[in-house]
This record gives sequence, C-alpha cells and structure tokens, in this order.
Amino acid sequence: MEKRNKVAAVVLAGGQGKRMGTTTAKQYLLLDGKPVLYYALRAFEESCVDSIVLVTGEQETEYCREEIVNRFGFGKVSHIVPGGKERYHSVANGLAALEQESPGIVLIHDGARPFVTASMIADLVRETEKSGACVTGTPVKDTIKIADEEGFCAKTPPRKMVWAVQTPQAFSFPLAAHAYRKLLEEEKKLQRQGVQITDDAMVVEYMTSRKVRLVQGEYTNIKLTTPEDLLIAEAFLQKKKDRKNI
Repeated sequence: MEKRNKVAAVVLAGGQGKRMGTTTAKQYLLLDGKPVLYYALRAFEESCVDSIVLVTGEQETEYCREEIVNRFGFGKVSHIVPGGKERYHSVANGLAALEQESPGIVLIHDGARPFVTASMIADLVRETEKSGACVTGTPVKDTIKIADEEGFCAKTPPRKMVWAVQTPQAFSFPLAAHAYRKLLEEEKKLQRQGVQITDDAMVVEYMTSRKVRLVQGEYTNIKLTTPEDLLIAEAFLQKKKDRKNI
C-alpha cells in the first residue's frame, strides 16, 4: 500500500473582525447556536487532514481550548498557538508549530469561512500532491474593472481569466515553511516597497517564484466579514437543514 503524505492544517482565528460591527470577534459569533469557528474545524476534523493547528488571539487560547476544541471534541487539534500582528505573522506561527511533525502538505484556512467542506479539502490535497501549490476559488460572475489612481476605469480583464480566491490554500509543507521564513527575513524591505501581502499564495509567488494552481471551489465558501454575510450564512445553514429533512 502506497504511503500517503501526512496532511496538516493551519486554521486562523485571531482576527478582530472590525467590519462586522460587533464586540465579539466574527469567528466566535454564533451561527445556529455554535461559534462560526466550529464549522471550519468540524470540516477539517471530518476530512483527510491528520492534524490541525489553531491560531488564535493571544488572550483567547484557553477559551478556544475549553469552549471550542474540548467542548466539541476536536481530536485532531494538536496545537493552539497565539497569532501575531499581521495575518502572515499568524500563519508563520502556525507553520512553526508544525515543524516537529513535518507534514508533507499543509492547508491554510481562515476560521471565518465556515462552509469549507471535506470534499473541497480532499480536492486541494490531491492537486497539491501533483503541483505543490494550490488555492481554491471561483470564477467571478461580474465584469471586473481595474481602476487607475484617479478612480477611472483603466482596464477590463477578460472575465474568464478572473477568479475570486478563497481559502483553504494548500502547499507542500517545505515550500510553505521556506516561503514564510523568507518573508519574515525580507519583511522590512517589502514594507518599504509598499508590498501588501494579502494571501498565502502571494507569499509563495513572491518568495519562491512558484506558480500556484487554481482549483474550482464553491460559491458558498464565503468569508464572514460584514453583518450581511452573517445573514447569508444563516440562509445557507437553513437550506442545508431543509435538504436533510426532505
């Protein structure tokens, strides 16, 4: 029997979610009676992933351990570590916690995306075994305009070439670990150049020049950012319940 790569996940739950307009961070808001973060962790728990690192706010590690991980029995969560100032610092902390395990593949996911599925995770793992670097996303439905500095339309890229990128994003672990170590080494230089790191694929692209494959995801895999997103999430959950009762 062929030995498969060990697969790990880094789930990020350290954001403040200021645009949600609540005193509670968005990943801990209740969705059908359970924290938003619960749904993402459950998907990874039920997937082919072997271990999970949960990255939280510095003051929230014990809360997450007792009220989410232990309460809901997430046995694959091997580490709960505090995040950093920026998202990429938090990812770097999560990757560092996996150094001893040395998995073959790592998936990085935002805990505020509750509708990731085990099948989506499996698709990414399969593609990452082939190409070493993948992101899930969806082709855009709208025409996209590139604006100039004065707010006028400067360019209209062909819609079939434009994707909205989501998480999880998956990489060979050595590639991701190397890219993030290099990013931290060159952080100040990138800041001086005005480079803003917005996702993990960008880190890999900038730091290693590795091409990242796009993998078709689901339009339901939304990130909860504003109050409107919470309403949409509640509708998605209700639809799932209705389907089960048919």
